[in-house]
Amino acid sequence: MQYFNGLIILIFGGLTILLHDKEFIMIKPTILYWSFAIGLCVSFFAFKKNLIQLILGKEILLNAPDPDKIWARINFAWIVYFASLGVLNLYVAKSFPEEIWVNFKLSTIGLLILFIILQGLWLSKYISTDNPEDNL
Repeated sequence: MQYFNGLIILIFGGLTILLHDKEFIMIKPTILYWSFAIGLCVSFFAFKKNLIQLILGKEILLNAPDPDKIWARINFAWIVYFASLGVLNLYVAKSFPEEIWVNFKLSTIGLLILFIILQGLWLSKYISTDNPEDNL
């Protein structure tokens, strides 16, 4: 993910500097967010791999009748989050002055933290408090 983000920054930042057009760097977050959403979607539907579960599943043990269904909901929530944030970034970049976009871009850190907290609160009812290592 970091390499992809770096590549996107290099391409769009380079175009911004080369062409003296700030629009390239302003749409970079949209490209990045939509790429994440598409990646999660394609891996889930085409390859039957839930990347969110692969990342968090080792750390979070779900106590639910069908944990795969819960992981699918979390994956879908991240897809919607990234797709929506991409649309919102594009709207703000095209509709408002650069200063407003910069403030919005900084506020996306807060949106991410809020999303993670809300996801954690929702997920908490499914998290098992049993330590599997205690059963050894």
